[in-house]
Amino acid sequence: MRATSVREDLERDLGCLDLLGCVYGLNERDQMAFQLLQQTEGGLTVDDIADRLECDRSTAYRSVSRLYEADIIVQEQINYDHGGYYYVYRPRKPEEVAHEMQRLLNDWYATIGQLIQEFENRYRWDSDNREKQPLQSCS
Repeated sequence: MRATSVREDLERDLGCLDLLGCVYGLNERDQMAFQLLQQTEGGLTVDDIADRLECDRSTAYRSVSRLYEADIIVQEQINYDHGGYYYVYRPRKPEEVAHEMQRLLNDWYATIGQLIQEFENRYRWDSDNREKQPLQSCS
């Protein structure tokens, strides 16, 4: 898959699930798993997700792992009466996820702002000599 530019992202119609892809790098299957969890009360197991998305358990597990690592879902251990356990997954509260996305966006914006300033300083024409600064990469 080809990476898109910021300009391309701004020019296309983005939806809520696309936002998860942009912020957390989630693929379409991950986004479908998230949406499924959002629509289900009580949480789901990996097997439940695999059945409903009609995919292999390993595929569902990878999506759940990415969602969990992104901290947009929570994992709850359910214990059997006679020993053993299994995990159920639920989405975090939308306001918690939105707050974290806003924090990440603010951090990204500050970093990009610094890089833009560094770019301007590094590639500014020297007005006295009318020469360009030597080519260097931004840090």
